[in-house]
This record gives sequence, C-alpha cells and structure tokens, in this order.
Amino acid sequence: MPLTSWLSFPVSPWRGSAGLRFSDLSEQQILSLAIALEEEDARIYNTYAEVLAEEFPDSAKLFRAMAAEEDGHRHRLIELYRQRFGERILLIRRQDVRGFVERKPVWLIRPLDLEKIRAQAEIMEADSRRFYAQAARHTTDAAIRQLLGDLAAEESRHESQAERLGDRFITPDAVHSEHQTQRRLFVLQFVQPGLAGLMDGSVSTLAPLFAAAFATHDTWSTFLVGLAAAIGSGISMAFAEALSDDGALTGRGSPFLRGWVIGLMTTVGGLGHALPYLIPHFELATALAFAVVAVELGLIAWIRKRYMDTPFGLAVLQVVVGGLLVFALGIAIGSA
Repeated sequence: MPLTSWLSFPVSPWRGSAGLRFSDLSEQQILSLAIALEEEDARIYNTYAEVLAEEFPDSAKLFRAMAAEEDGHRHRLIELYRQRFGERILLIRRQDVRGFVERKPVWLIRPLDLEKIRAQAEIMEADSRRFYAQAARHTTDAAIRQLLGDLAAEESRHESQAERLGDRFITPDAVHSEHQTQRRLFVLQFVQPGLAGLMDGSVSTLAPLFAAAFATHDTWSTFLVGLAAAIGSGISMAFAEALSDDGALTGRGSPFLRGWVIGLMTTVGGLGHALPYLIPHFELATALAFAVVAVELGLIAWIRKRYMDTPFGLAVLQVVVGGLLVFALGIAIGSA
C-alpha cells in the first residue's frame, strides 16, 4: 500500500480555501454544526476534568457537570435533527465556517492554571451563546428556531449555573487546597529549576571571572571569560535538567521546560556580574561587578525564603557565605 494512503486523514467536504459563510448555511447544516459544537465542548470539559482530577478534584467535578449539560444539549439537537432530516448527520465543524474561533487545545494551557482553564470555559460559553442566537435568527423552521433560541438562553445562564456548581463543588477549603497545590506546582516546575540555575550561574562563575579580572586587569578579556562561563554553564545545566526525570512521578512538569528555565537563569546569573566589564575602566567595572554580586546573592537568599520556606538568616548563610568563599577564591587565584 502506498505510504500516502497511511498518512491520509478524512477531510470534511465543506473545507475550502476560505470556508463556508454562516449566512449560506442551511438549517440542516446549522443543526449538524450545533451537534458538532456540543460534542466538542463536552469533550473539552471532560478533558479538563481528567487533567484536573488528580491535583484539583473539586474543580474536576465542576467540569464534569458542565460536560453533562453539553451532552444534554447534544441529545436534544440530535432528536430534533432525526425528526427533520433523518439519521445521517452532516460532517461539518467549526473550522469549516468562517469566523469561528478555534478552541484552545488543553495541552497548550500547561502548566496547569485553574484561572486560565476557567477563563477558557467562560469564552466557550460566550461563543456558544452567540452562535445559537445568530443561528436562531437565521432559521425559519419553528421547532428548530425554538430549540436554538432555548439553547441560546441556556448558554447565557451557564455563567450563573457555573457559579452555583462552583458553590456546590468548590468550597472555601477546596479553593484553599487548590491554591496550595498550584503554589506547589509553580515551585516545583519553575522556582526550583530557576533558583538552581540562578545559584549556579551566580556562584560558580565568580571564581573564573574574578580570577581573569585580577590576573589580566583587562576588562574586555574578563568580559569574554565571564560570557563563556555563563553561556557554557547555561547549556550544561539545561541539558542536565532536560535529561533528568520526566516529572511524571515527581510532579515537576516537562523536563524540556525545566531545562529551558534552568539554562536561561544560569546564563542570566553568570552574565549579571560579567556585563560591568564592558566598561573599559577596570576599577569602575570591578566595583560595579562587586555590587552586582551582592545584589545577586541577596536576591537568591530572598527567593529561598519566599518560595522554599527557608529562614532568611539560614538562606543568607547558605548562599552569601558560599558565594563569598568562591568570590574570594577567584580573587586569590587571579592575584597570585
């Protein structure tokens, strides 16, 4: 069998270079499109529920309830379609009609953010309400117009229904628990790799940078050493993190995303005290580099206190003392 036959996918007969105009749709096409929309929305809500089930079980219940409502709409639409047009539902989807906004795939919302998902659900309900209102005005069949008008009214009430479902499923304790979970995921997926990169870039590059500075007293050569150390450390840390655990068991998220985060922050940390050596005056550049180092170490200590629940005094001891030892080592070697 030719390779192309294995790679081919079914294509809707309505797809064209520009798509169909909504005003040209027949009542049969409108009902078929409405059925497809309800199927898609129910599938998206169920997907949200599956994605949220482990970390946010109460919000998952909310989206399952919303999916059940969409399934109810679909059943009513299919029943009326069967009465009017028979058993064969036309294959027509939102991407076949001009002006429809594509649904955002759930995998593009990662890492999980409840507010983004709930905002997307509100957009979906608003899109459905506008569709049913316009479709009702476009049809002349009394039964079809009545059903579409009823669905438009129901979609307009979904926001308040979602609020009632939220009151039922999302209690204050559940909201607090979910916020804590979100914070934990944020720390695991972004803060920890970013902090590790910032510490490595800020501390490990101190010795080669200041060794080069005090050995050569040449600002441009010192900058090149710092630039090479920062970028090299960033690449090394990025690959090491990207090839580590896949995050499935630890909840640390995508290793490739963590690799980008840790690589970027390592490079930023190393460049911070290298950039002052773009100034041609050695004493001024060195004094400014000293100040940048102090700010970097203080920032790292604050981040450890803010997100890692480390007492500030202990964070200062761990970061500043270690950083100063590396800093002094670089100066001693460069001055030898």
